[in-house]
Amino acid sequence: MKTIVTTAYRPNGKTDRMAAQAAEDLSIPFVLRKKRSIEKIHAEECADVLVAAKERLEFYPLGKTEPFFFHPNSAAFRTKRPIEEDPLVAVSNLKAGDVFFDCTLGLASDAIVAAYRVGSEGQVIGCESHPVLAYVIEQGLARYDAMPHLDEAMKRIEVASKNSVELLKSLPDGSVDVVYMDPMFTEEITEASNFTPLRGTANNGQLTGEWVKEAVRAARKSVVLKAHFRSADFEKYGFARRVRPNTKFHYGVIDCRTQ
Repeated sequence: MKTIVTTAYRPNGKTDRMAAQAAEDLSIPFVLRKKRSIEKIHAEECADVLVAAKERLEFYPLGKTEPFFFHPNSAAFRTKRPIEEDPLVAVSNLKAGDVFFDCTLGLASDAIVAAYRVGSEGQVIGCESHPVLAYVIEQGLARYDAMPHLDEAMKRIEVASKNSVELLKSLPDGSVDVVYMDPMFTEEITEASNFTPLRGTANNGQLTGEWVKEAVRAARKSVVLKAHFRSADFEKYGFARRVRPNTKFHYGVIDCRTQ
């Protein structure tokens, strides 16, 4: 799908510069806003629209009127609790100094929690195969400044605009500590509205045997799956399911130290 970039409805020097930089970085056309609505731009350009708004980048897939944009989301409150008790940290046995490979970056909430946990001696790599989504997240991680306690963690996350399975294949055996995968749920969770604008746009690829095999090969410590509580993927691919009462999703873990 074609993507164009434009400015806020009422542009200024900052939004002009942001739009020009995005057009250059992504090699996509810059189109003047001319005070048009997003719906009108969609109709006239027949393209997804990236908007350089006053404080952030907003992505409007064709036909969608609600934007996708970066926000720390659940990481904001998860990192204000004892980090070792976070469900993802606990199930993965993630420690300071570890290397965390996030196959499904999304809004980067889990990657932020992981970066906060591993600290400056650790490393967090997040994959997003859609180049525009990857760019929105990468820029958001670099620019967001409303939560000072997360600044350092957000800026240390490496965003890879690549297919996660192909990137996993390029990694040496046992080169990361934890591999994490959170495929977009086949059953939509009503409360999880952050991804509503992206349904039909983001990579909806579901778990495969090849994906799990490469993850287990590359991980020293664990491979962790987050999926809907009705998902059969836990049992199908050998994950030990960690039931979370009264939640819509569970975690599963493969202990790579026993493989």
